[in-house]
Amino acid sequence: MREESPLATLAEPEPAEQTTDGRAHVVLPAFNEEASLPPLLRRLADVARTERITVWVVDDGSADATAAVAESGCAGLDVRVVRHAVNLGLGRAVLSGLRAALAEAGPDDSVVVMDADDTHDPVLIRALQAEIAGGADVAICSRFVPGGDDRTAPLGRRLLSRGAAKLFHRALDVDGVRDFTSGYRAYRVSLLKRASAHWGERLIEEQGFACMVELLLKLRHCRPVITEVPLALQYDRKRGPSKLKLRRTMAQYLKLLARDRLSPAPFRKL
Repeated sequence: MREESPLATLAEPEPAEQTTDGRAHVVLPAFNEEASLPPLLRRLADVARTERITVWVVDDGSADATAAVAESGCAGLDVRVVRHAVNLGLGRAVLSGLRAALAEAGPDDSVVVMDADDTHDPVLIRALQAEIAGGADVAICSRFVPGGDDRTAPLGRRLLSRGAAKLFHRALDVDGVRDFTSGYRAYRVSLLKRASAHWGERLIEEQGFACMVELLLKLRHCRPVITEVPLALQYDRKRGPSKLKLRRTMAQYLKLLARDRLSPAPFRKL
């Protein structure tokens, strides 16, 4: 902490807002998000005034102008586009984004995955970066810690997320996690590279929303330090229909849990 001199009270200017160490590579898996991307990119550009940010938009075979909007970019923001010719699902989109980001990320950087539908506030990237800089390997934006809120989401989605959180919390040994299904997280680059070196293309095998839980379950074998920051979900900003199918997603969660129970742990330390 800076020590104040006896003259510190005399018209001392306010300190400039400090940037965190390392660059945040922000992965946005996007499917038919042409309406949501422009305001989200503008919000990211505002954060980029104080943070070093590269945005990776993964267009997962969109039928609308998602790719064109992403390629148009946003003033003051470094935007890259990864394209799938056909829709491969959220899991493959996240994996493609991670691989693209890791190919350019430095050792002090982090990879942030967030939804492309403008329901996640980019301002929280600063809090996530601070957690990584403070020693966390994974930092999760959580709806289920003090200060978190999911009241703007539909009831069915809320019940699914809360039920899955309780299920995974009881069934799995993952310290520091209350919100297992959150799609807004930051990862230390070295952690993702260690995991990717072991699993390769199998790092994410789930195609749907269960991919975020799957990634967390695999990363736990690397014994990461995991922290959470409060997330106030802003579902009221969503401009298109939800792509989450409740019954299908619940079935994916149960299948993933069973597979995790039956799969042996890695045979060597990661």
